[in-house]
Amino acid sequence: MKNSVSDQSFYIESEDDEEVEKLEYDRNEEDEGNEEFYASFSSQRKNSSYATQWPQSYRQSIDLYSSVPSPTIGFLGTPTLSRLGSSFLSSSLTRRFTPESLNAPVKKPLLPPSVDDEIQPHKRTYSLATPAPSRKPSVRFDEKVQVDHGHGIPLGRQSSYGQAVVNGINVLCGVGILSTPYAAKEGGWLGLIILLTFAVLSFYTGLLLRQCLDSSPELETYPDIGQAAFGSTGRIALSIILYVELYASCVDYIILEGDNLSSLFPNAHINLGGFDLNSRRLFSLMTTLAVLPTVWLRDLSVLSYISAGGVVASFLVVLCLFWVGLVDQVGFQNKGTVLNLSTLPVAVGLYGFCYSGHAVFPNIYTSMAEPRKFSSVLLSCFGICSLLYAGTAVMGYKMFGEATESQFTLNMPKDLVASKIAVWATIVNPFTKYALTLSPVAMSLEELLPPRHLKSHVYPMLIRTALVVSTLLVGLSVPFFGLVLSLIGSLLTMLVTLILPPACYLSILRGKVGCIQATICIIIIAVGAVSSAFGTYSALTKIIQNLSS
Repeated sequence: MKNSVSDQSFYIESEDDEEVEKLEYDRNEEDEGNEEFYASFSSQRKNSSYATQWPQSYRQSIDLYSSVPSPTIGFLGTPTLSRLGSSFLSSSLTRRFTPESLNAPVKKPLLPPSVDDEIQPHKRTYSLATPAPSRKPSVRFDEKVQVDHGHGIPLGRQSSYGQAVVNGINVLCGVGILSTPYAAKEGGWLGLIILLTFAVLSFYTGLLLRQCLDSSPELETYPDIGQAAFGSTGRIALSIILYVELYASCVDYIILEGDNLSSLFPNAHINLGGFDLNSRRLFSLMTTLAVLPTVWLRDLSVLSYISAGGVVASFLVVLCLFWVGLVDQVGFQNKGTVLNLSTLPVAVGLYGFCYSGHAVFPNIYTSMAEPRKFSSVLLSCFGICSLLYAGTAVMGYKMFGEATESQFTLNMPKDLVASKIAVWATIVNPFTKYALTLSPVAMSLEELLPPRHLKSHVYPMLIRTALVVSTLLVGLSVPFFGLVLSLIGSLLTMLVTLILPPACYLSILRGKVGCIQATICIIIIAVGAVSSAFGTYSALTKIIQNLSS
C-alpha cells in the first residue's frame, strides 16, 4: 500500500492505482463547539495574501529541510505544491495526489458513515487538527474536497518536545562546527566571547519571532512575518535572503567535499579534453554528479530520514576530535593567542554562521503540540549547540594552534582510525543534506514558471540541474571554505538572525512595545549591522587577496 496523509484524512491508494479509499475521522466533541471559529479562520487563511504570495512553497520545503520525521508520518503535498515540486523521477514512497485523483469516482469509505456523520455535498466541511490550548493560530485546516492545504502540513506534525529539540539541533549544528577551531585561531581566545554573545542574542531574537507569530493567526513562516512587518516588498526581500543563504550553503558543501576527499586521495587527478583536474576539482565534480540525481527526486522524505543523522554525525566528529587529542596523544599543548584584532572580523562571520537557524524556528514553533514550551526548546538547542561549538573550538585550537585549517578534519593525522571516522562522517553528511537544502530554492523558482509549464517534468529538471551546476562553478571559483562560511555568516546570517527579527518585531507590535524592550531591540540591530559590515568587508577582502595571489 502507498499512502499519503493530510491533517485529519487518510488517502490510501492500492498498488495498481485502481482504487482510492478515504477514511475521515469524526471531530472531537470539544472541536464542535469551535466550528464557527475554525471555519471563519480557514476562510480567512484561504483568502489571505500570506497564502497566495510568492513563495507559497516555503512551508513545505523548509519542513522537509529541517524536520526529523517519524516513520509513521507521510507527506501529502497540495496539488499546487506537487506541481511545484515535480521533477524527473517519481516517488516510490509517497503519492502526491492531483485534483483529478482527489475527485475520482473510485473512492469509497473504509468505514460506513453514520447518518449524523454523512457529509452533505453542498456543505463546506473542515477537518481540524487538535488545537494547542495556548495558541489557536497553530491549528491547521484543510477543506475536504476543494482542498486548500496551505503549506502542505502532514498529519502528526504536532511534534513533541524531544522532536522539536532534535529538529532545532539538526538545523543549528551543521558544517559550521568544523570551522570553530579556525574561528578561535582567527579571533583568539577572547573571540570566544563573541560566540557566547551571539548565542544569547540569537536565542532572544528567536523568542521575538515567536511573539511575531502570536500577533496574528495568519502568520506561519518567516516570510509571513516579513510581509506583516514591511508588506509584500519585505516578504520578497526576506525570502530572497533566506534562499541565497541556502544556495550559498550548497556551495560550501561542494567545497567541503572537494577538500576532504582530496585530503584522503591527494594523488587523484584526471585529464579531460586538455583540462587537467587536480584532486580537489575532480572530487568536487564527482560530488556534483553524485548529488544531481537526488535533486531530481520528486519526494525527498527519504533523505529527511537520513539527514537526521547529521545530529549524530556532529557529535561523532567532536568525539573523534577529543579521542585524537586525548587517547591518541596528539595533545593539547598549543597556547594560542589571546586576541587577533586583524582577523577578528573573520571570526565574527564564522561564529555568526553557527546560529543560522531562524529561518526554520517559525516552522518548529507552529508544529509543536505544546507551543508554550518553545522557549525551553530554544534554550535546549542553543545550550547544547553552544557547548559543542565552544568545546570544539577550544580542543581544536589547543591541538593544532596557528596551523589550524578552515576544517579541523584536515589537521587530524591521516593514519589514525578516529581521524578516518571523522573525515568520512564529514563527507557523508552533505550528500544527504544537499538536495534538502537546495530544494526550497528550486521550488521557489518553479513557482515562477508560466501555468502551462507547471505540470511539465522538463522545466523543473532543467532548473534544478542549472542550480546544481552553478554551485559547482561557484565552488571551483571561490574554493575557500572558511572565508565563504564567514561571508555567509556576516552578510546573510546577521540579517536573518540579528537584524530582521527585532526589526520585524518593532514594526508588527509598534505601539505595544515597552521602552526597555525597544531599546534592547535597537541595540541588537546595531550589533548585527556593525558585525555584518566588518565581517563582510574582511571576508571579501581576504577572498580577493587569495584569488589574486
